[in-house]
Amino acid sequence: MLEQYNTIYEGGEGEIIEKKSRFIATVRLVKTEEEALSFIEEMRKKYWNATHNCYAYVIGERKETMRCSDDGEPSGTAGKPMLDVLLGEDLYNTAVVVTRYFGGTLLGTGGLVRAYSKAVQEGLACSRIITKHHGILLEIGTDYNGVGKLQYLFGQRGIPITDSRYTEDVKLQVLVPKSEENAVKKAVTEATSARASITDLKELYYASLDGEYLTFED
Repeated sequence: MLEQYNTIYEGGEGEIIEKKSRFIATVRLVKTEEEALSFIEEMRKKYWNATHNCYAYVIGERKETMRCSDDGEPSGTAGKPMLDVLLGEDLYNTAVVVTRYFGGTLLGTGGLVRAYSKAVQEGLACSRIITKHHGILLEIGTDYNGVGKLQYLFGQRGIPITDSRYTEDVKLQVLVPKSEENAVKKAVTEATSARASITDLKELYYASLDGEYLTFED
């Protein structure tokens, strides 16, 4: 599993105008090639009267599936520049369709490359992009004397506490990067003089968005 990767949380739509040609970029999260092809077909139907519907997508843990199409534009002026933007942003499981309505003025090959690249950048700017981290959800059990030490420890390490339950003792649930699991467990044990219990709840991916933490099973 990847330690971390960038992907789309919420796709968006951006638009630019170049010499009266409209370029509309629609971005979507896709996890399979079937989803990508379905999305592309959806955009073709939505913009059935457009001059071109060019696309690019990157799918897989190793980006093993990468495809792009110029859809009638001069070879290499649309799909490849669009794909290059996705790769430049190091995005995974992402598809984009750029719809062009021709405005009557030819842009030339360089102009087309710039326009399609810029359109994708605008589409991404209108989307919400997150970095997913491979982690583990731990539950730490401690007495009330150990709570302050643990809160300080997690604060120093930037480890989010996602849940706290205070009864006869205290249960804290924390999200820990998988790569730091052993070091954090050791630090918890040392901070509480081995009086804390540590339970592995599950492996997952998590991301921070607008100050909140989201968890994902993929």
